[in-house]
Amino acid sequence: MRNRHRGGNLGLLLLASQVFQMGTDNIPPVTLAALGLNVYLFLFPLAPLMRACVSVQTCWGGDWRRLLLAPLHHADDWHLYYNMVSLLWKGSRLERRLGGPWFAYLLSVFSLLTGVVYLLLEKGLAELTDDPSYNMQCAVGFSGVLFGLKVVNSHQFPGGVTNVMGFPVANSYACWAELILIHVMSPGTSFVGHLAGILVGLLYTKGPLMSVMKVCAGFSGTRSNSPYAQNERPQAHTPRPGLNPYTTGLSEEEEYEAAIRASMRDRGGATHESPAYGFHIPPSQPDNLEEIRLRRLQRFAR
Repeated sequence: MRNRHRGGNLGLLLLASQVFQMGTDNIPPVTLAALGLNVYLFLFPLAPLMRACVSVQTCWGGDWRRLLLAPLHHADDWHLYYNMVSLLWKGSRLERRLGGPWFAYLLSVFSLLTGVVYLLLEKGLAELTDDPSYNMQCAVGFSGVLFGLKVVNSHQFPGGVTNVMGFPVANSYACWAELILIHVMSPGTSFVGHLAGILVGLLYTKGPLMSVMKVCAGFSGTRSNSPYAQNERPQAHTPRPGLNPYTTGLSEEEEYEAAIRASMRDRGGATHESPAYGFHIPPSQPDNLEEIRLRRLQRFAR
């Protein structure tokens, strides 16, 4: 396949700048590999866009390989840039939480299932509206998978607020707000493709998909031996300074909390670890406590 040279590929240059600014050492390996694969297939595509995009007409006709090709091909360099920048943030965060092997598994399943759900939605719309044009809608790109990852991110890191066009939106609803906003601002985007990604994410976080994936992977799902057991009980992320090699992906709030903990640990040159919930009695304190106890006894003895 011939490589692409369109408009100087400014989006590619900006993406390269973003990656080097973040530092390849600070990007988890699976996220970095996924980004590299998307860039490589943009420069050297396995098929032209019209033979890579997924639609009911083409897949029902037997060309099922499009389910594999469509998420990894992009319409232009800006399409690639926005998707890959989003992958850098969402992927880095989730890979640190779930572990590399499970995150790679998640990406593979989401890439395939997003296309399948997209086909089912388009087929359903064609039947409901009696409009065969839905069967010919062809979608391409990684954005559907990213919408699914956004749902998983909100599940793994509950709480918080996202700014959507200047309006604060709870993270749990941000994907729906962005779905509508992107469609209004860019009517050419695939609304159904993005919706398919959200539904796959919900199948994972609220439905049976996670359990099915565990069974297929041959894991028992117990917390002691499962690298992804944190999925079963999401809780606020608490990064451990000095142990996490991918600190660049932390949110501002997480970096602030980590800095506070590090400052409290290092204050006064202390080398001991602080108790889990912040109460620490210095060595000289027992005498004071004993004095207080004696005063109370004297007071009640009167």
